[in-house]
Amino acid sequence: MGDLFWNKIAGVVIGTILAIMVIGLIAEGLFPEHGEETEFAYPLDLASLGTGSTAVEEAPEIDLGTLLANASADAGERIARRCVSCHTFEQGGANGTGPNLWGVVGADKATHAGFGYSAALSSMEGTWTYENLDAFIENPRGYVPGTNMSFAGLRGEEDRADLLAYLQTLSADPVPFPAPAPAEADTTGDEAGGEMIEGEDAAVTADAESGETPVIEEQEIESQAAAAGGEDLTDEPETTEDETGDGEE
Repeated sequence: MGDLFWNKIAGVVIGTILAIMVIGLIAEGLFPEHGEETEFAYPLDLASLGTGSTAVEEAPEIDLGTLLANASADAGERIARRCVSCHTFEQGGANGTGPNLWGVVGADKATHAGFGYSAALSSMEGTWTYENLDAFIENPRGYVPGTNMSFAGLRGEEDRADLLAYLQTLSADPVPFPAPAPAEADTTGDEAGGEMIEGEDAAVTADAESGETPVIEEQEIESQAAAAGGEDLTDEPETTEDETGDGEE
């Protein structure tokens, strides 16, 4: 391989580099870069497209009393079938991995005979109210940190209400449901309307007591005259003989 060979190699490399540069220049000419001031060929309303990050309005919370008032004990019994591997529900039923749940609503916590509760639950005081049971069923470990209960929790509030309605039936003396929260009435419009009516009545009463007749302003008379086709409402109409008659006919 002599010098001629290496000259050919160098020529090929240089030619390739030049070809790449030329192609780049041609591409820039054919496809110019879009700057900040570049306008779209067709106008677009980008705001109408949305970004997908619009805040979603949260559904209003429903109180437990309202949920229980609309709950189904039959649906709750079907949900309770998920728990039969740990609990029994009939009166006098045996304890399993969990205690028998007959009469649990209104019972003192961690007191069912013959069952060994965790130290965390045994240290709790009070009774199993609907509110306490609802919180415990939703998140057992969140409500009683350290509990031995392995159930992860029932997240649906309507499902929990149905289950609580079923637990209510497991008693010879069922505990009543808490009363639903009263509905909030919008009385703003009524109050405003009442104030306006009271104001009008007060004005009319004041005129009646003073014996004065409300006076129509001169500008109002003129505007009424203009609306009536230019007639002057301030002057009394003239009466002719033909119009009055003599009253003897």
